[in-house]
Amino acid sequence: MNRRDFALDLTTPLSTARGRIERREGTLIELTAGDARGVGEATPLPGWTESLADCRAALDAVARAVSDGRLTPVDPSHPLAAATDALLDAVSDAPAARHAVECALLDAAGRRRGRSLAALLADDPASTVPVNATLGDADAATTAQAAADAVADGFGCLKVKVGARSLERDVARLRAVRDAVSEDVSIRADANGAWDRETAADAVEAFASLDLAYLEQPLPADDLAGHAALRGRGVDVALDETLATVSAAVALDADAADILILKPMALGGPARAFRAATAARRAGVDPVVTTTVDAAPARTAAVHVAAAIPGVRPCGLATGAALAADLAPDPAPVTDGAITVPEGPGVAGAAFDDVV
Repeated sequence: MNRRDFALDLTTPLSTARGRIERREGTLIELTAGDARGVGEATPLPGWTESLADCRAALDAVARAVSDGRLTPVDPSHPLAAATDALLDAVSDAPAARHAVECALLDAAGRRRGRSLAALLADDPASTVPVNATLGDADAATTAQAAADAVADGFGCLKVKVGARSLERDVARLRAVRDAVSEDVSIRADANGAWDRETAADAVEAFASLDLAYLEQPLPADDLAGHAALRGRGVDVALDETLATVSAAVALDADAADILILKPMALGGPARAFRAATAARRAGVDPVVTTTVDAAPARTAAVHVAAAIPGVRPCGLATGAALAADLAPDPAPVTDGAITVPEGPGVAGAAFDDVV
């Protein structure tokens, strides 16, 4: 197994519910399965995944488990189904490391079969994926101008960060955004778990008249019952941070969401994320695919996951611009609010051959 550690600075520090992010650090791996090789990315995000140190320790264990550098070809729907116990143990508590292994195996399978990753996951994947623009916390006028600029750039879906200001000010910000764009532009709000139950209930009541597509993570991650109680009040509820604490199956069983936000890096791989999306759809819940501000290989793999989901809503995949530099030219750039899915084979053909 070949590997390469990397660190990429962000253009602007990103504030999240779990702290401030200034750079993304991770590891690329290259594995051989059968007669094909594949590339995978592990970019852990503590709070969502294992730590960087634990991720790299897990990949050390993976290297020992595949000491001859070769694995058998895989079933794309369950890439690790035939893995040895040593390999499974190495990544059992390390979703980012598992993501790298799963991605590398799927990339190799796609190259061997001459099919894109999306075509491995689904029979008739989409050729393009709609994506949302994300608007950070700012005053109402600045947020409204950012919304108008994003729409001018071709975005038909906007996600507005809320929860850092008073609810009254967030209502004013969202109303300004709604007034600044046409009624066919979809608007989402993301609170990153900022509110208690009383404030969240007030927010849902206030937002109901603003034609929001959904409100993301209004309550702390562990409050499944609180999220379930917010549903059916005029604004759909999405879970994001919650899926770092419980499985998608648990969230679905709790009837806690109308939408699940699925991050392949945090879930342990593209195939795992696609299976979660399929389970969500069966439960009448819509999946939306996003990244953890990953580098190009993982970001592109996430695009394939989204493309495999029929009629997927706009996804949070327009995150490449958050990086000051990347590991390779982006094979899946955003144009007019959408991403054209690389046709492959694998994740992006030969686009990442020289990154490891």
